[in-house]
Amino acid sequence: MATVRDIMSKNVVTIDGNATVAEAVELMKEKKIRSLIVERRNEQDGYGIITYKDVAYKVVAKGLDAYHTKVHEVMTKPVIVVTPNLNVKYAARLFANTGITRAPVVEGDKMIGIITISDILFDLRLVNQYL
Repeated sequence: MATVRDIMSKNVVTIDGNATVAEAVELMKEKKIRSLIVERRNEQDGYGIITYKDVAYKVVAKGLDAYHTKVHEVMTKPVIVVTPNLNVKYAARLFANTGITRAPVVEGDKMIGIITISDILFDLRLVNQYL
């Protein structure tokens, strides 16, 4: 059975929590992605995430200025993380049960990738298994 490691993306785009939301949006636009992992301040700190949904609901809808609002003020934290050896079937259940659509993949204390609902949905091994 496929594991998270088999289908995760290894190129994770991150941002510092002190960056502005405008900088985060520009980076997402440039990289053609819908979220950024917010870097930890130290090894004991957890990861955060900022998504287009966070920008829409927590910045635009509240009339905040994206050029003055910091990422750490509107990010989602703590973030649910998964391990690389987790069976993809269980990652899919986790996503369905919690409503999340992406999760950093952490091995030990190091982030090694990210898995998204799209990774799971478009993994041909899983699709073929249920056809």
